[in-house]
Amino acid sequence: MSPGDERALGVPRLWAIVGATGTGKTKLSLDLVERLREECGRDAEIVNADAMQLYRGMDIGTAKLPSIGRRGIPHHLFDVVEPRDEATVAWYQPEARRTIEAVLARGHDAVLVGGSGLYVSSVVFDFRFPPRDEVLRAELEREADERGAAPLLERLRTLDPAAAEAVDARNPRRVVRALEVALLGGDPQVTLPTEPEPWSAGTRIVGVACDRATLVERLDRRVERMWAEGLLREVEALIPRGLEQGRTASRAIGYAQALGQLRGELSEAEAVAETQMLTRRYARRQVSWFRRYPGVQWLDATGSGGADAGRIGLPAARLPLD
Repeated sequence: MSPGDERALGVPRLWAIVGATGTGKTKLSLDLVERLREECGRDAEIVNADAMQLYRGMDIGTAKLPSIGRRGIPHHLFDVVEPRDEATVAWYQPEARRTIEAVLARGHDAVLVGGSGLYVSSVVFDFRFPPRDEVLRAELEREADERGAAPLLERLRTLDPAAAEAVDARNPRRVVRALEVALLGGDPQVTLPTEPEPWSAGTRIVGVACDRATLVERLDRRVERMWAEGLLREVEALIPRGLEQGRTASRAIGYAQALGQLRGELSEAEAVAETQMLTRRYARRQVSWFRRYPGVQWLDATGSGGADAGRIGLPAARLPLD
């Protein structure tokens, strides 16, 4: 049976809703699921591809959709990691793929939604990640704590001069990871392939774009709402749960600035302004990343109604199987 025949029979597929933060990906994903159900008789479930929405309790600062707003649609890979722990893309890829395979096995479509470019790519395309060894990494981290990153960087220069040149020497965590990979004989570079191959046949990618000036205004207002809605209280509640110890969560845009404000290092105005600046910068990187994807159907979300799910071409209605 050809891929076209499979689609005609209503075989489940993977959808990916991508784009910069603040463009309305969440709403579009919900609208798409409802359209699939109403117009095609196809049930669908949503799978998270936002790195920060993996963390429990990090809600306001990540614009996480509360359960009451999910329209009864099953959502997966939200609130699965504690802030003190570290969710990496190498951990996420197999988790997300297992989740999607389970959704497809139920006869449902899977809708992957999020703006974390490497996380989306790790699922949608046939990515291979550098090798990992937790014991070796723990040893290297102890050495970095005791002696600093400089000796590790010198070892890295001996093993892989190109990796040593490329790594952020001011970031001990990245030096440790690069040296770990070099010692294991792997390639430290993980980038989007020039001609990426899809992981799952029948994958459809829908991008959400927005006029730059409109997006900047939306992002700045959203950051202001984060503080008005209680981001500081959220962060205070997360500190006993290990937020400050979490290598990734503590550096999340908005959370790092809120922590700085609570410590007296930033005023509220400074924390808000810094978060706005970093959010705008992050959005630019997201746009550049997703623009490289092949075969994307781009929808304009500049208007007040956001991206129109009605413009997404849908598959044939699901047919009963003998």
